[in-house]
Amino acid sequence: MRIVGGRHRGRRLSVPPGDAVRPTSDRAREALFNILSHGPLAETGLPFGDAVVLDAFAGTGALGLEALSRGAAEAVFIERDRDALLALRRNVESLGETHRSRIIAGDAARPPRAATACAVAFLDPPYRSGLAGPALAALAAAGWLAAEALVAIEIAAREELPPVEGFTLLDERRYGAARLVLLRRGVD
Repeated sequence: MRIVGGRHRGRRLSVPPGDAVRPTSDRAREALFNILSHGPLAETGLPFGDAVVLDAFAGTGALGLEALSRGAAEAVFIERDRDALLALRRNVESLGETHRSRIIAGDAARPPRAATACAVAFLDPPYRSGLAGPALAALAAAGWLAAEALVAIEIAAREELPPVEGFTLLDERRYGAARLVLLRRGVD
């Protein structure tokens, strides 16, 4: 597993042993960042350029680190699995991103109150867990998502994502076993 673009392009990421973490494939991650960087959502500039991004259910931190590699100002990672946290910390340190990263050992479905509202959020819950919708609502309620925040959710290709109040569907794409769902938060 590697960073696919930006200043850290090609750098390897540490992955914890076992199956507690299912990292987003390089192909799906590259497709997501191409959509964000070059698609209709990028008409007003990179949505993560100079932004604070949230990587919920962070695992290895690949999505947040990819955003940092491509110009995000800061990334906040939320992860609860002990092995994943160790890999995440190794990845942040090996890329020299400790000064622009904040790691929270906790549950994205029951997050602490946010210190900063994020402009972009990545949610990658375990497939078929049903956690994407409840976590999105909990993150919004805890102040993690700015008005008009862009949210990218990865779920299983055939998994249902019930509508979440206050969010509008922008795009949806399938990549093998994964489905990427892009949402925009409404203005409060």
